[in-house]
Amino acid sequence: MKVLFVKLGSIGDIVHTLPALAAVRRALPRAEISWVAERRSAEILKDNPLLESLIEVDTKVLRRWPMSGETLPATRRQLRRLRASPFDLAIDFQGLLKSALIARLSGAPRRVGFARAHLREPASRFLLTKTVGVPARTHVVRKNLALVAGALGIKAPTTADEFEFPVAVSRTHEREADEIVRSVGEKFTILNPGGGWPTKLWDAARFGALADALRLNFGLRSVVTYGPGERELAERVAASSRGGSTVLASPSLKGFYALARRASLYVGGDTGPTHLAVAAGAPVVGLFGPTEWWRNGSPRVEDICVERTDVDCRTDCHRRSCSHWVCMDIEVGRVVEAAGERLRRAGRVSEAFEVNAGGA
Repeated sequence: MKVLFVKLGSIGDIVHTLPALAAVRRALPRAEISWVAERRSAEILKDNPLLESLIEVDTKVLRRWPMSGETLPATRRQLRRLRASPFDLAIDFQGLLKSALIARLSGAPRRVGFARAHLREPASRFLLTKTVGVPARTHVVRKNLALVAGALGIKAPTTADEFEFPVAVSRTHEREADEIVRSVGEKFTILNPGGGWPTKLWDAARFGALADALRLNFGLRSVVTYGPGERELAERVAASSRGGSTVLASPSLKGFYALARRASLYVGGDTGPTHLAVAAGAPVVGLFGPTEWWRNGSPRVEDICVERTDVDCRTDCHRRSCSHWVCMDIEVGRVVEAAGERLRRAGRVSEAFEVNAGGA
C-alpha cells in the first residue's frame, strides 16, 4: 500500500503528526509512506527512515493566480513530483482547502480527513472520500492518531508514554548541541522566548529574571534559544539577566532537538521549539495564553502548563493581536515554582529543595 501524508504547515504541525507516522509504520511495516509538506517546514522530516519520500511544496506558488511564466513551470514541477507515485490513500491532517486539493491532485482514489466539525475549512470536505470523527477537546496528537486509525483500520497508541516522535539526527546536529553544552555546562535549562504570534510572547525581562532564579535556586544556567528574526528578543532576555546566567544560541531545528534531549528543563510558549522539546523528551514548562494547553501543549501528564485561569476572555481566543492582552501577564514566581515541580517530577532536584521564588 502506498500512503500519502498531507500535513503542510508549521514546525509544530509536523511534530504533532510524527506519532501518527510511527503508528502507521509499526502497524503496516511494508507500506510505502510519503509526506507532502511546505518547504519552509520540511527540514524536520528530512532523512526520516520511516518515509519512502518527502515531497516539498510551496503553496504560495500554487495560490498565485493568474499563473505567470515564472510560477507556472514551478507549479508543474511540484505536481509532477506529487503524481510520480500512484498513491492508494491520501490522509489530510491539515483540514484546509489547499491540503485537500493536494490530496486530490495526488491522484489517490481514497482521500481521508477529519469530519466537518473538525475541519479548519469545512468546504474542503467535498474533496475527501471519507471522514473520521474525533471527540471534542482532544489533543492534536491524539486527533492525528485517531485519523490514521480510522483511515487504515489500525490500532493506534492512546497513552503519551507510547507516542513516538521519529526525528533523524545526524552527527552534525549532535556536534551543534555539544558546542552549546560546552559553553553552558551539562546541567542547563533551555529558555525560548520567541513565538509566531505577538500574543503568545511572555515578557523578555521576566525570562531574564527567570534565568537568574533558576541559577540561584537550582544551579541551572540557561540557554536562550532563538530563530530567524528573534536575535534582538533573545538579547533583551540576556540583558535582563545578571551576568553569567544565560548563553545565547541559534541552532538548526535538528540541532535544537539534539540539545533538548540533553536539557534538564525547557520553558517556552506555544511555538515550534516547545513542540520539538516535547518530542525530544525534555521536561517542559509551557507558558500558554491565547491558545489551549489541552490541545497544543504536551500530552505528557508530568509536564506543566502555567496560564492565567482568572481571565474570562480566553475561550476560543486565538487572537494574534489584542488590545487587552492579560493572558500572558504571568508572574515569574509562578514559573519558578512550576520549574521546581517539573524538576522534582523528573528526579532532577531534591524533594526537600525549597524554592525561593520572587515575583515580577
